[in-house]
Amino acid sequence: MKLAFLGLGVMGYPMAGHLKKAGHDVTVYNRTSAKAKAWAAEHGGSFKETAADAAQGAEIVFMCVGNDDDVRAVATGPKGAFEGMRKGAILADHTTASAEVARELHAIGRGKGIGVLDAPVSGGQAGAVNGKLTIMVGGDAEPFKVAEPVMAHYGRAVTLMGPSGSGQLTKMVNQICIAGLVQALSEGLNFAVRAGLDGKRVIDVISKGAAQSWQMENRGTTMLEGKFDFGFAIDWMRKDLAICMAEARRNGASLPVTAVVDQFYARVQERGGRRWDTSALIHLLQKA
Repeated sequence: MKLAFLGLGVMGYPMAGHLKKAGHDVTVYNRTSAKAKAWAAEHGGSFKETAADAAQGAEIVFMCVGNDDDVRAVATGPKGAFEGMRKGAILADHTTASAEVARELHAIGRGKGIGVLDAPVSGGQAGAVNGKLTIMVGGDAEPFKVAEPVMAHYGRAVTLMGPSGSGQLTKMVNQICIAGLVQALSEGLNFAVRAGLDGKRVIDVISKGAAQSWQMENRGTTMLEGKFDFGFAIDWMRKDLAICMAEARRNGASLPVTAVVDQFYARVQERGGRRWDTSALIHLLQKA
């Protein structure tokens, strides 16, 4: 298929690479054009200087940028993706953004005869590199049916969750759960060390029981070692949690733990940890 990929950050760069390796004709765009040129040189694809040019003639346009404002700028702004897309094409947005902007794009797309899917991902940089992301999708069944086997090149699970916005809402649930899990893991490991236990042995034992989690198995040991350079930065997590709490204010959900953990992340930022990954919550306890 003729595809476009807009946004080549730590997630988008390898995701676009999987599409090219699968044999698709991939054109990329990045606001910093040097990264787009580097991707094209590495993977043998092509790059364009505007999102509209990259989207020209593409059957599916994938996007992975930073936040709601970035989504609007790259998709609907001057020389944005919609300007270059033809009727019948599909825009699949992998950005973690609000359900509101997802519905906004869906409505614009419907007016142009373009299918729009909100398709945020979970699995971090390693999941993107290894092609093992979980992709939660909102939108209509027909464009999903076309895009699903393509997204499967970098997604081990690609699931339609419901109408437009449902993918973003599901990603919010994901981030809410992660925030609580990481704080609980931080407290448990700090308790273990202060109680004189071998932290790594504790992880080995309790990860075989009911306390087991992805965070424990993949971040527990590095948390004990004070290593926090695994891709998903606290700055981005706080952006995501702000989206969660804004949505909760609209739907009436109570998020007391999420609100507290968000403030803990703010304290890590104040200590210079803006680019540390989310497991750095334990730093507050280790240095208390």
